[in-house]
Amino acid sequence: MTSDKDRTLQTTRTSLEIVNLLDDRNGATVSEVAEALDKPPSTVHGHLATLREQEFVIQNGDTYDLSLRFVTLGKALRNRKQLYTLSDRYTQRVVEETGYRSIFAVEQHGRGVYLSRNAGDHSKWRHEQTGERFYLHATAAGKVLLAHLPNERVHEIIDRWGLPELTENTITDRAELDQELHEVREEGVAYNREEQIDGIRAISAPVTESPSGEVGALSANGPAHRLADESVEETLAETLRGLANEYRLDLRLSAEE
Repeated sequence: MTSDKDRTLQTTRTSLEIVNLLDDRNGATVSEVAEALDKPPSTVHGHLATLREQEFVIQNGDTYDLSLRFVTLGKALRNRKQLYTLSDRYTQRVVEETGYRSIFAVEQHGRGVYLSRNAGDHSKWRHEQTGERFYLHATAAGKVLLAHLPNERVHEIIDRWGLPELTENTITDRAELDQELHEVREEGVAYNREEQIDGIRAISAPVTESPSGEVGALSANGPAHRLADESVEETLAETLRGLANEYRLDLRLSAEE
């Protein structure tokens, strides 16, 4: 017999599945949602009506889509932590001091999440979007985040999400990834050598917030032909270490105010 608790959890899960589907499809009709989720149209309509009543969904004709309520919630969450609120300032600093595009990311539920991005003069490059999630093993930022997690947690993440091959350079072997994470801890920076996207390399450094211990990753990325030069890579790595140190100092000073 299904308990009230089980029914409540399944109901919540269905609502969230609908929210995610509307996001993926940029809106959908009741029949489209029902077919995609293999749910009765009447059930889907009930969930959508509730989400609309609570102002999380809007309706245009037969199509439902997410409302701007999510923007409000996202901004509120982003402004709660200094680690997040300072990210725009430091991605801008990376662009100004290096000329490369920059992102800042954190880990949630075993995936990376881009919190800030700055393309500088490279406005046509749109490989990352704020709020977008990504695999941790194939990016410089992701390796930084993995390197600062307990080994048990790292392997839990790999068990859940795997090590999908995104390019021919992606690390897909656990032992190889473990060795690289060890080097990240030793060097204080991580590298992405065309492991996520062909033709793009990146370098990332960790930013740790005290006393919470939450870690973010500040990165610079650019064309592989420019970052393939070892001296350029070393200079950029040193710049990122310095900016990450300044970021941590800003966080400490903010906490003392």
